[in-house]
Amino acid sequence: MARVEVVAPNLKRRLSGVTSTIIQLVPLQAQTVGIATLGPGLPDSLPKMRWWQVFSLLKRPASGRKRIWHARRNTEMTAGLILKSIFRAPLKLVFTSAAQRDHRPFTKWLIRRMDAVIATSARSGGFLEASHTVVMHGIDLDQFHPPKDRGDEFAASGLPGKCAVGCFGRVRHQKGTDLFVDAMIALLPHYLDWTAVISGRVTTEQKDFGEELENRVAKAGLADRVVFLGEVADIKSWYRLVSLYVAPSRNEGFGLTPLEAMASQTAVVASDAGAYAEMIVPGVTGAVVAAGDGNALTEAIRPYLADPTLAEAHGANALAHVTERFPLQREADGVRAVYEQVWAQG
Repeated sequence: MARVEVVAPNLKRRLSGVTSTIIQLVPLQAQTVGIATLGPGLPDSLPKMRWWQVFSLLKRPASGRKRIWHARRNTEMTAGLILKSIFRAPLKLVFTSAAQRDHRPFTKWLIRRMDAVIATSARSGGFLEASHTVVMHGIDLDQFHPPKDRGDEFAASGLPGKCAVGCFGRVRHQKGTDLFVDAMIALLPHYLDWTAVISGRVTTEQKDFGEELENRVAKAGLADRVVFLGEVADIKSWYRLVSLYVAPSRNEGFGLTPLEAMASQTAVVASDAGAYAEMIVPGVTGAVVAAGDGNALTEAIRPYLADPTLAEAHGANALAHVTERFPLQREADGVRAVYEQVWAQG
């Protein structure tokens, strides 16, 4: 703990976008700063501090600088504030916000007590009533990469047709899975070379929603061409197998899936939820439509199904765009710059 200058708490057991960010970012941060995670649901490969080591936060690390407590949720801001204000721990509090909505009064109160605030997009920053720095999420270009061999070709999937369009993530109304299904029901009868692939966890609360979508597909006679994979242990290869990725969310925090797809050399059609519109270059790497507009989503997908070479061209552009603008190292450097500003304040 004497060498730990940054603590990245993860005070939520269930996997979430925040958890994924910590899992990807911390190993890169650990190359240049002493950092440790705290909390459940994280892989053993990450540097961790144990709960009994929380008492170590009452002393400064060997560097003499105050430790940074980097929160990403209200619970973590609250915990950091308690440690700092009640237990007098020598901490600096940093908060990253991805939310794209007006914050509740309690959240605003917490944010005002942070030493620095990071917004993951310009849009999320627009909802902050506090000075902030925009540091967009990046993507691990080693984990998400273009096709490398025949195992990454569509033929390896064993699915019908010649190419596929994918929609990955939790199956639920918020994610717009129903909008994607409706688009496929409208389009696939006209484009026989294409198969649709849906992957994602269906929670108990969303079971009826998921079953209704499958029934809708079966009624349209497309059960063999709209494939529900369920939750896939490793989704990365599927990004390489599909020629087009669709992110139809009605609302989103940040939303990493378009970056994951583009890093895999896959064109993307997305809603303007989350930070999607700040990732995609319309007409170059994909298309962006208004969130919740099913007709617009269908018409944005249509040109790619009509001309697979368009998907191929935009996929190549997408890879170049992500490689330049969204490497994970760029995010790590941006976060480190905020840390340095905080430490410079004393």
